[in-house]
Amino acid sequence: MAEFKDYHSQLGPDFFVPVKPAEFPAAILRYRNQTAAASIGLDQLSDAEFLDHFGRFKPMQGSYDPPLALCYHGHQFGVYNPDLGDGRGFLLAQLREKQTGRLLDLGSKGSGQTPFSRTADGRLTLKGAVREILATEMLTALDVPTSKTFSVVETGEALTRHDEPSPARSAVLIRLSHSHIRIGSFQRLVALKKPDALVQLARYTMRHYYPDADAEAEVPELLADLFRRLCHAVADMTAGWMVAGFVHGVLNTDNFNLTGESFDYGPWRFLPELDPAFTAAYFDQQGRYAYGRQPEAAFWALCRLAECFVKQSEEAALRAALAEFAPALDAAMNRRLFWRLGLLLPDTGRADQIAAAFLTQAEQSRVGFDGLFFWLYGGWRSPQDMPEEYRPFTALLKDCAPRQPRQPEFFAKAEPVSLVIEEVERIWAAIEPTDDWSELDRKLADIRALGEALRRAGEG
Repeated sequence: MAEFKDYHSQLGPDFFVPVKPAEFPAAILRYRNQTAAASIGLDQLSDAEFLDHFGRFKPMQGSYDPPLALCYHGHQFGVYNPDLGDGRGFLLAQLREKQTGRLLDLGSKGSGQTPFSRTADGRLTLKGAVREILATEMLTALDVPTSKTFSVVETGEALTRHDEPSPARSAVLIRLSHSHIRIGSFQRLVALKKPDALVQLARYTMRHYYPDADAEAEVPELLADLFRRLCHAVADMTAGWMVAGFVHGVLNTDNFNLTGESFDYGPWRFLPELDPAFTAAYFDQQGRYAYGRQPEAAFWALCRLAECFVKQSEEAALRAALAEFAPALDAAMNRRLFWRLGLLLPDTGRADQIAAAFLTQAEQSRVGFDGLFFWLYGGWRSPQDMPEEYRPFTALLKDCAPRQPRQPEFFAKAEPVSLVIEEVERIWAAIEPTDDWSELDRKLADIRALGEALRRAGEG
C-alpha cells in the first residue's frame, strides 16, 4: 500500500502557494512506469485510476488537496531572476519508497498555470514528455541519480510553441523525485531576508532527505553539514552525467535540488562523440552549459548556495566543503568510468592515469561515445572482434581486470545502445503523425536491457 506523508505543507506559506490544476479536454494514458509505481505502492491502480489521479487530478487519500506550487528564485545563465517558482507544475503528493524508506515527491509538469506562470500557458508538449521519458530511462540505466518519469497523459489541447512545429500536442507528466527543494529555494529566502525560514528549510531538508544527519544541530554546524553533503552528492551526479555522455543543457540554480538528483529535462542531449564543446540548448550561444563545462557549472551553483549560508555559518567550513568537490568529482568519475567499462577499479594512481589517457584518446579520435563502452566492455573482445576505430583503446585497458568472469550475453550483441538526437527525432516522427508508439517501446526495451546487464554485472 502507498504510504502518503504530509511534510511539505507543514513548512507553511513561506514555501508554497496552493493552486488549482487545469481542466483538460481529454485524458489519454500514454505511459505509466510500473516499476516506479511499485516502489511507492501505487502499482495496483488501474489505468482508469491513473487517468483520474494523474490526468484529471482527482485527489488520492493522503495527497495534497489542493496541490502546492513551490516557491523559488534562481540564477538563469548567470543572471539572478526573482520571478521564478513552479510555473507549470506542483507538488501532488509525498510518499515513502517501500524498499528504502526514502521520502519521494510526486510532482507534475504541464498541469496548468500558477501564480508563477507569468505569460506562459503552464502546459507541456507531448514531445517534451516523450523526451523526458527517454532521458530518465537512459540515465537510470546508466546508474545516474535522476527523477523517474512516473506517467504521461495526453490532454487533447493544441499548443503554440516557437521552438517546435505548432500546433503541438499537449500532455501532463508526473515526475517521481527525491525532493523538489532547489538551490533557488534558499536563494529566494535570502533575497526576501528571511533567515529563520532558511534555517527551517535546512532542518526540513536534513530531517527528511538526510536522515542520518543531526537536523537539530546548531545553525552553523547544520548549514555546513548540509552543504558538505550536497557538494559530494552533486559531484557524484555530475560525474554520472560526464560518464553517461549526458548534457543537461540548462544548469541554472533552480535546476539543482538539495539531494543531488538530476531532474527537469528540457533541451538535453547525449553525446554522439566526446566533444567538450558540445551543447544541448540552441539558445546557449556561449556554451555556458556545454558538456565539458558541466563540472564548472555545478561548482558555480554550489558557490551560490554557499553565499546563502555564509551569514549563518562559518565561511571556513563552507570553503572546506567546496574544496572537497573536485577530488570527489575525480573519484566518482574514475569509479563510474571503470564501472561502465565493466572493469575493476585499479588503485587510485593507475585509475587516474588510465582514465585521463582513455578520455584524451576518445576526444582526439572522435569515435562513437556509447560504442566505447559497448565494444570495450569487460575487456573480453580481441581487437579483431570490434570496429577498427575502437581497436587502439584495447592497449590502454590491457592490464585492467574484468568485473565478472564471463562476458554478459547483452554485450555479445551486435550494436551499442545510444540515444543521440537523431534517434529521439525518429521516435517522435513515428508518434506525431500516426500514433505509432512502437519505436518508443523498442527503444525503452533496449535501454532497460542495457541497465539490467550493467546492474547484474555490478553484482557479479
